[in-house]
Parts: sequence; structure tokens; C-alpha cells
Amino acid sequence: MHRLIHILMSPPCRLVRLAIGEKRLSCDLEAAIDPLVHLPVLIERDGTRMTGMWAIIDHLENEHPDDPLLPEGAEARAEALRILDWTMTSFHDEVTRRIVYEKASQAHTGSLVRRPPNMDLVRQGRDALLAALKSAGMLADERGFLAGREISLADLALAAHLSALDYYGEVPWAAVPSIAEWYARLKSRPSFRPLLSDRVPGQPPVTHYAELDF
Repeated sequence: MHRLIHILMSPPCRLVRLAIGEKRLSCDLEAAIDPLVHLPVLIERDGTRMTGMWAIIDHLENEHPDDPLLPEGAEARAEALRILDWTMTSFHDEVTRRIVYEKASQAHTGSLVRRPPNMDLVRQGRDALLAALKSAGMLADERGFLAGREISLADLALAAHLSALDYYGEVPWAAVPSIAEWYARLKSRPSFRPLLSDRVPGQPPVTHYAELDF
């Protein structure tokens, strides 16, 4: 059995969980004791450790090549990696950090201390989110999935972020029907089921979070 040390609402951790699910691997989850350490950490059955999202993704693609998460063609592969990089950098900084991190209301000062969210940052994140969803929706409409006709790491990366945002009811699905349809297909995949059972102590999700038809 694989073991994954993670933080529940961390998009890199959620991306790795989705990738493990798409590879049809079984994995025990362990909550990180120190949320400031480099995460996630995947521990193989023989004790081999991979630390960080990129190392784990590379390991999964090389050691478990069935159900590849990147296209075979060079151009499509580059496009999937471009979207993956954008999601885990620009989208993370402009949207997720401003909304999810603020909604979690946790500041690290030796121990976790709850504080009110900075609503100016949340509003900035909401504006950036809507613009990003419109662009992603155009890709999904044109291609079926974000980088092409088949699911890839590009889709899993954005879904990892949106699942955390949706937990707090922060995704304007009605404003971008194309991305809502795309997300519904992602949400229906077996790899997504464990994420739908996630619960943050003291912060329950919105009512539609675990519903496949929202």
C-alpha cells in the first residue's frame, strides 16, 4: 500500500491524489503534522520516498505507465504541461491563494490560529477566477478536455484547484456553463470520489460539493 502525506485542501496534494487514482493505485492518506514542510510526500511499499508534486508525478508516469496522464505527441504534451504549469503557478497565486487560503482562515504562528479572511483579497481572487474559467471553458469547448481529446494532467491540475474552491462555494458555475460541464465529467470519475468525501473540521462544504449533478 502506498502512503501519501498531505494537507487536505492543498491543490498540489489534491492533484497527486487524483493522479494516483487515475493510475488505479491504492493509497493510505496521512495528514501532515507540520504543514510547513515540503509536501506532498509519497512513500512506496518498499519505503522509497518521493517529495514534492513534480517528483511524484514523474515517478507515477515512469513507474506506472498504464493510463498515461500526458499525451504522446510532442505538441499536445507541451500544451498539457503549459496548462499544468499555469494552473500551479499563476492560477494558484491569483485565485487559490487569495480565496482558499483566506477562507481557511489559518495563520501559522507556531500553532494554527484562526483569523477572519481578508475580503479584499477574496474579491480579487473571485475576479481572477471568473476570467480564468472563461478561458478554460473555451479550451474545453474546442477540445473536449483542456489540452486535447483525452484527459491529462492539465485537467487534473485545474480540477484539483476547483475542488478546493468549490468546497467553499466559490466557483460561479452558472456563469461559465462550459467549465461546469467539463468539471461534472471530471467529478464523475472514480479518481475523484475520495476528494468528494473530504471534510475540513469545523468548516463543512457547500451542499452541492459532493453531488455529481450540480
